[in-house]
Amino acid sequence: MSEFKHVDDLVVRRFKIGTEHQIDAFVVFLRGLVDKEMLQEHVIMTLMTDFRGTRLESGIPCKHPLAVIKENILSVASLTEVNTLMESTNAILSGNSVLFIDGSDAALAVALQGAETRGVSEPETEVTVRGPREGFVESLQVNVSMVRRKIKNANVKLELMTIGRQTKTDVGIMYVKGIVDNNIVLEVKKRLQKIQTDSILESGYIESFIEDAPFSIFATIGNSEKPDVVSAKLLEGRVAILVDGTPFVLTAPYLLIEAFQSSEDYYIRPYYATFIRMLRWMAFLISVFLPSAYVAITTFHQELLPSRLLTSIAASKEGTPFPSIIEALMMQIIFEILREAGIRLPRPVGQAVSIVGALVLGEAAVSAGLIGAPMVIVVALTAITSFVVPALIEPLTIARLLLIILAGFAGQFGIWLGVAGILTHLCSLRSFGVPYTSPLTPSNLGDMKDVLVRVPLWAMHRRPQGLGTSNTDRQQKKQMPAPPENGSTN
Repeated sequence: MSEFKHVDDLVVRRFKIGTEHQIDAFVVFLRGLVDKEMLQEHVIMTLMTDFRGTRLESGIPCKHPLAVIKENILSVASLTEVNTLMESTNAILSGNSVLFIDGSDAALAVALQGAETRGVSEPETEVTVRGPREGFVESLQVNVSMVRRKIKNANVKLELMTIGRQTKTDVGIMYVKGIVDNNIVLEVKKRLQKIQTDSILESGYIESFIEDAPFSIFATIGNSEKPDVVSAKLLEGRVAILVDGTPFVLTAPYLLIEAFQSSEDYYIRPYYATFIRMLRWMAFLISVFLPSAYVAITTFHQELLPSRLLTSIAASKEGTPFPSIIEALMMQIIFEILREAGIRLPRPVGQAVSIVGALVLGEAAVSAGLIGAPMVIVVALTAITSFVVPALIEPLTIARLLLIILAGFAGQFGIWLGVAGILTHLCSLRSFGVPYTSPLTPSNLGDMKDVLVRVPLWAMHRRPQGLGTSNTDRQQKKQMPAPPENGSTN
């Protein structure tokens, strides 16, 4: 096999099948991708020693040796017959062991993968207090099994394909037949099949190729590390895209309101979940508008402030060399630098850099008279509120800087001009044909039960209408729990 020239981790194990009428054979695999103990026990040892009693071993004419081995000898769960050199090469590169038998024009690909993978653990990007603690890993097969354990239904379909001319990455599409809109499934397949690239190393590669608005700052495809989140989205009528080699699973269609929803919202009582949901919306508004509003008010609209507050701000800015817009932009950029440094460094060092760096730089800048103390408070509050909605950190950072610039040049008028542009852009976005701002606009009162508030689960008897699901009924109506009779607690 010339394709494996200079491939030093390729192993070719030659042996003879049977003990009396021996047949030459050899098995080919890549070291590190195959469980060698299982290969030795279930393939090599079986063919070399446990071959007695068969018609093939006795020399009695029978069907082809490959068929006998496949149907009567090997006790391996997954066996695939390969007929071409290309199929054999792909099977070996995928972690299979390929068995070649003398005199046969075909071979057997034995699935005995044994590559080292990370164990299932709690995801660090989606931390919850209550709920499942398991997260996806880098193995496609393991991730599929974790979803199937959540949804024990034969209607959960999985379709596999290979993408990447060089990497040949396995990609899976999961959906629930009878719930999902078939047009969305067909559109996902169509976009995936159009991908022509050398490498797919992470699900982000797939996202950049199939998203609806590649030049938008807002993501139109979701991602998650939690099997319960992906399972819930599948049951609402979405499609999941699993990529081998990454723990992040893509989901589509993706709506703006999903950034404000957490899996824990559905595991706790609806009253507190509603309160937390409203806090997220409030933190979102603060994170977007607070710096630009401060710049606009201190630069153009001082009359909007109470006299005592205006005097305090003026006193703090006395002697500072930069206008408010420069202070805001400078502090925002410094904060982003600190955040990036904290993420890229090892965790113990990164936390120290983020905390100590922010304190030292903020205090030193105020003491040196470079910026005013109110600006430090504004930037700190903006940074804290931006972490409340982590799914929107990237677009919020860009939108915040844009609004600061507009506020510095045009004041309140500039802010509203930027807001109008952002809202127009959001309303024009689609995610696989579904309006990105649904159910806010176009409005759908039935779906508003899970936007600003989170009503009790027994009151959400329909799936989101905006997704165009085939089966809209999630549960029967009027499922409110009945109180115990005669005040009994049994």
